[in-house]
Amino acid sequence: MAKQKSTVQVQGTIGNLTFYKSIDGFMVKAKSEVSRDKILSDPRFERTRENMAEFAGASGSARIIRLPFTPLLQSSADPRMVSRFTALCFKIAKTDTASDRGSRTVANGNLALFYGFDFNNGAILSTILPTPYTITFTRATGNVQLDLAAFIPKQGVAAPQGTTHFQLIMAAAAINFSAQKNTAVQAASDMLPWDNNQAPALSLAASLPANVTGPVFVLLQIQFMEQLNGKYYSLQNGAYNACSIIEVDVS
Repeated sequence: MAKQKSTVQVQGTIGNLTFYKSIDGFMVKAKSEVSRDKILSDPRFERTRENMAEFAGASGSARIIRLPFTPLLQSSADPRMVSRFTALCFKIAKTDTASDRGSRTVANGNLALFYGFDFNNGAILSTILPTPYTITFTRATGNVQLDLAAFIPKQGVAAPQGTTHFQLIMAAAAINFSAQKNTAVQAASDMLPWDNNQAPALSLAASLPANVTGPVFVLLQIQFMEQLNGKYYSLQNGAYNACSIIEVDVS
């Protein structure tokens, strides 16, 4: 794969070269000399078929996990988020020690590896919100709670230029890889002024069904706003918003 340097950018196929546009600009790559039928049937490509099957499964699992959190991710995901998250799912599938090669799944892998994944690679939550917080999930009751001690916003939140207010949103979902149906619950703070006045202790709480089954993912998002004439406007359509997986419970 290479980047086109010509002043005239080409899209399409010429000979064994394919020219296309990506988020990195205009690219070119050589077409594979191995046919699809050969890859799918030749015994020499058995490892390739196994990798293809596991990658397809990882891609599906990535979509299942992201789906209930779509509203948050629409305002806090970088252009490569889907590919980055799919790559992580593929990595986790490879930690499945209970299945045969080619059949390994994300559901049977080490789900703790999801912890700390940032959906916006340009806004890392741990850097933007260094203020300590605690997250508690009680499966017996389904209660999810996030607590922050009192802090001074301009010292505890690294906000982009133009910020007047910010908001914290916590979301949680129990992921059912088989049913592919998941619903997220969430709780949001008020719009908090980004200033040098101490903000009071903050708690965000939401409830999943009691004794819910399946792994539970908890996400935390911070949104940055500019207040103008009594209205709040997201800075650069959410480009500075951070969102990260802050808890994965598999108990």
